[in-house]
Amino acid sequence: MSGPVVISAALTGVLATRELCPAIPYTPQEIGEEARRAADAGASIVHIHARNPEGGPEWRVETFAEILSEVRERSDVMVNFSTGAIGIPVEQRIAHIRRLRPEIGALNMGSMNYAIYSAKKKVFYQDHVFANPFKDILFFLEAMNRAGVRPELECFDTGHIANTAPLIDMGALKPPYQFSLIMGVLGGIPGTTRHLANQIETLPEGAHWQVIGVGLKQWGLVAAAITMGGNVRVGLEDNFYLEEGVMAKSNGELVEKAARMARDLGRAVASIEEARRILGLEIDD
Repeated sequence: MSGPVVISAALTGVLATRELCPAIPYTPQEIGEEARRAADAGASIVHIHARNPEGGPEWRVETFAEILSEVRERSDVMVNFSTGAIGIPVEQRIAHIRRLRPEIGALNMGSMNYAIYSAKKKVFYQDHVFANPFKDILFFLEAMNRAGVRPELECFDTGHIANTAPLIDMGALKPPYQFSLIMGVLGGIPGTTRHLANQIETLPEGAHWQVIGVGLKQWGLVAAAITMGGNVRVGLEDNFYLEEGVMAKSNGELVEKAARMARDLGRAVASIEEARRILGLEIDD
């Protein structure tokens, strides 16, 4: 069996509201507390979108700085800030990465239709074109390189993985490569083990990868990733439920389940220090 599994927790996302899940954190203090709960349960990385007090998306650098401070007061968990947005200027989407220099910055690797559809009601609840042309990807990547921030390569489909090839050839994207394979979003690749196996085969040699399953399909993908030697992400951004009909009361509960699954399947859970070493994100003395 492979070495320890690195668990990430996506704490809040940008679309989910407390009307859908009461545990969704909005304020920097709430996000800091959720980061602590996730770290206590076994997460080494927390993925964070900023929210305003009413729950909407927030891009002020000052808000991200307050979030970072609240997280650091409670834990030494690694921080991964989002850059993904629709209709926000690229300069605004990267300003907090440049200024605050978290360990990791999320970097979306391609464009797609991004939608949420209700088969029961026959309606789309979300329907967007998530545009990420190469010029924007390079803009973000160059800013992350200058700031010393590891790009987390968010891939919603096989073509997004292929988009890394020219960036590697140009020397803009340097190893170690860190991929997130996001599965189950309408407009992207389906969330099945068969599709995950294909995604893994497509990765550059030696790449680190984690699976991100959306909705209850997350748990089957978590099990598959654990047995295939990968890492996993859980959290309220991606899935509210521990099982059908049982809503999580915190990100910590979702991380606890992922950690228990890893141990049950024969893999240890990486500590924060181990995760830094595994991913090549050690702090320089």
